[in-house]
Amino acid sequence: MRRLAPERVALTVIFVLAIASVVLNTLGPQILGRATNLIFDGVVGKELPAGSSKDELVEQARASGNSTFADMLANMHVVPGVGVDFSAVGTVLTWVLILYVGASLFGWMEGYLLNSVINRTVKRLRGDIEAKIHKLPLSYFDSTPRGDMLSRVTNDVDNVAQTLQQTMSQLLISVLSVIGILFMMFWISPLLALIALLTVPLAIIVTALIAKRSKPHFVDQWKFTGKVNAQVEEAFTGHEVVTAFGRSREVGEEFDKTNDKLYNASFKAQFISGLIMPAIMFLGNLNYVLIAVVGGLRVASGNLSLGEVQAFIQYSRGFTQPLTQIGSMVNLLQSGVASAERIFEILDAEEQVPDPEVEDARPLDRGHVEFDKVSFRYEADTPIIDELSLAAEPGHVVAIVGPTGAGKTTLVNLLMRFYELDAGAITIDGVDITRITRDHLRERIGMVLQDTWLFGGTIRENIAYGNTNATEEQIIEAARAAYVDRFVHSLPNGYDTVIDEEGSGVSAGEKQLITIARAFLARPSILILDEATSSVDTRTELLVQHAMAALRRDRTSFVIAHRLSTIRDADQIVVMEKGRIVEIGTHEQLLAAEGAYCRLYNAQFAAAITDANGADEPGEDVVALGKV
Repeated sequence: MRRLAPERVALTVIFVLAIASVVLNTLGPQILGRATNLIFDGVVGKELPAGSSKDELVEQARASGNSTFADMLANMHVVPGVGVDFSAVGTVLTWVLILYVGASLFGWMEGYLLNSVINRTVKRLRGDIEAKIHKLPLSYFDSTPRGDMLSRVTNDVDNVAQTLQQTMSQLLISVLSVIGILFMMFWISPLLALIALLTVPLAIIVTALIAKRSKPHFVDQWKFTGKVNAQVEEAFTGHEVVTAFGRSREVGEEFDKTNDKLYNASFKAQFISGLIMPAIMFLGNLNYVLIAVVGGLRVASGNLSLGEVQAFIQYSRGFTQPLTQIGSMVNLLQSGVASAERIFEILDAEEQVPDPEVEDARPLDRGHVEFDKVSFRYEADTPIIDELSLAAEPGHVVAIVGPTGAGKTTLVNLLMRFYELDAGAITIDGVDITRITRDHLRERIGMVLQDTWLFGGTIRENIAYGNTNATEEQIIEAARAAYVDRFVHSLPNGYDTVIDEEGSGVSAGEKQLITIARAFLARPSILILDEATSSVDTRTELLVQHAMAALRRDRTSFVIAHRLSTIRDADQIVVMEKGRIVEIGTHEQLLAAEGAYCRLYNAQFAAAITDANGADEPGEDVVALGKV
């Protein structure tokens, strides 16, 4: 509701229009009761003898012992011998028509404005979610399934919008109607009004009891909706792997289990909450019978006119109808609240450390990078990097190698500030990276990952993602440097060929070349290559190595590689094991030291030759060849 605050002016107008609509609707039965009285008085007056006065006829009725008729006649406005005054009836009906047309017009205006307010609010909500996503740390996405996140941003937001559109206007009208009708009911007959109120506490108790039982099922409904989406997204993106390993049946069975849970939760939520409306309607019918009986007795006793009782019965129906509508909206409200809770879990999530208010304005053009006793862990009890120190000179190529899980990729993620350090500091040209904004930092760093990412668009647009201000000549130059130009002309529309986010239409190696071209175009001061040539063939890799050598010139480069043959010319090779640096040196120095790097190098080349020879264990000649 606080998110509606920017619309307070429009909401005030909506509230006034709603009151006007309800007031006009509420006055209708009371005025319509006058028409009933005019008709009834005319019918009775026509049957009375002309020339007599009403008082005389009342006295005659009492004298004859017909006191009930005398009381009723005394309360009526009749002229003996005169029938229905159709002119007066027509005037009353005209006023009723004007009231109902006015009420409808105000109601339409109120609904139009309210829908506009709700859609603008939901639009802002989507924008807030999008902005929030960019403020969340990478660790949040590591622990949240992508399908569930998509479900929250799409399904849950749409459900909240639908809930507001279907309930907010009706809820406002219903509450105002109950207040207005209660006022008119007490105006006509306090006794009948008190009888009508007897069912209200029962309706509230019944609604609360049923709603309490149905809410957990609505929460489960949207939770399992997110899980179903996550499983579908996972099975779709991994379809080839699922098919290759023959796990389609297992995936289908797992989906069926979650889908059954979603079905059961949805069924129970709708069934239980659906009991509210019939229960309130039953109480409303009991209320109607009581009012009809007591009202009839009041007319017979002359305490109320027939028109007043007719108006009161209309009001009693109008009184139970808003209560029934409120009861029927409970299931929608609970569904919307369940979705809102999932949305606000995102909006209330802890954001990444904010950028400094005052940024260190020193330029970051040289590319001198230093890690000073850096420590980091994803989980509190599992250290990943512990007091690591490393310096990279401007223009040098620093290769980072080591076994899987050694912390190589984590190291460059820390440099990019995808994660925050637990201890230590990282500086670029003497500036602590926490003293500059993330945007400024990442503008100076180009990154090519092992997992390529392309968006739906043309090849030209995907390359230009590295520099949105690049000219056509610069895009073509980057494409040629990364050897994209070699294959792009074989495509139907060349650089205007449209590819989707999965990169359909180009091979895995060609996707990686496009991402490398993107990095070329960015022209960063610091370059990070995380297995950037893992998806290209050997010949293309050799060409790309030459291209990246030109790209790395005058730039500090961090190269993460498993194929050690690709980093022999690195100025510095850093060997990591269990989050620590165990060796630093050039290719020749580390081989001569016969330490961890030498073991990695020998194992890699020995394995390749062993596979070729069909041997089980590498011989001494193989190890020697590796050393050479």
